[in-house]
Amino acid sequence: MPDLVHQYQKNTWAQRSLPHFIILGAQKAGTTSLHDYLSQHPQLVPSLKKEVHFFDGGTHPSIDTFEKGLPWYRAHFPLERDLQDGKQTFESSPLYLFHPRVPQRIAEVLPNVKMIVLLRNPSKRAISHYFHEKRKGREPLGMYEAFTSEERRLAPLIENANYNSHGFIHHSYKCRGLYQQQLERYFQLFTKEQLLILSSEHFFSATAACLRTVFEFIGVDPEYQVTNLQPKNVANNRTVVPPLVDDYLDEFFKPHNERLYQLLGQDFGW
Repeated sequence: MPDLVHQYQKNTWAQRSLPHFIILGAQKAGTTSLHDYLSQHPQLVPSLKKEVHFFDGGTHPSIDTFEKGLPWYRAHFPLERDLQDGKQTFESSPLYLFHPRVPQRIAEVLPNVKMIVLLRNPSKRAISHYFHEKRKGREPLGMYEAFTSEERRLAPLIENANYNSHGFIHHSYKCRGLYQQQLERYFQLFTKEQLLILSSEHFFSATAACLRTVFEFIGVDPEYQVTNLQPKNVANNRTVVPPLVDDYLDEFFKPHNERLYQLLGQDFGW
């Protein structure tokens, strides 16, 4: 049955919608929760697969999903006929914010699309990312060693633009928190009005208010109250983080955070 459904999606790609907006990331910043909350809105229809991974080429080093083209991408969205009365469709692929090639690709395919970004304290994001990779069995190093050796591990991958490699995707703990650099790539191609940037701390502490902001940004009924606000994708393998790690990450990210605040005109208090 799954094969038949997938074939039907592929055969009807031309009758399917492109996304009206995209959740770009950041990874481990609450994107899964945001995706779930938005999916509860009656005017919003999510992609048939949460993380489509089209514009970033996918997470498999030997398969480039972007090369599969628009028919493959559109097969992941609902039929146009099912999007009546102001309904919109969307996708969430948290690698989009970090991947250097994504902004240009989105600009070429969806120049007028709206984008939502959740930014989490990069020190805490890096630690959460580490526990995620540890839980998946993809990180053999201890926490402090993984962070301090990141530049050495990623240097050859970045030099060769090997952005879909295992190491670049899974061991980029600090690089993914360099938000100012990542957002600059988008601001070079899109207007600032196309991007809604929220802190995940505010998102989780004032969820209803943040969702109203999102609903207003994308143009659906802002009065709708999401009923199930249970956080999603919460790790269960966290252990005590040594103070040495916290101090190291906070010191590393301090100048990068300051540049982010200057770019956005907003201080997130990290």
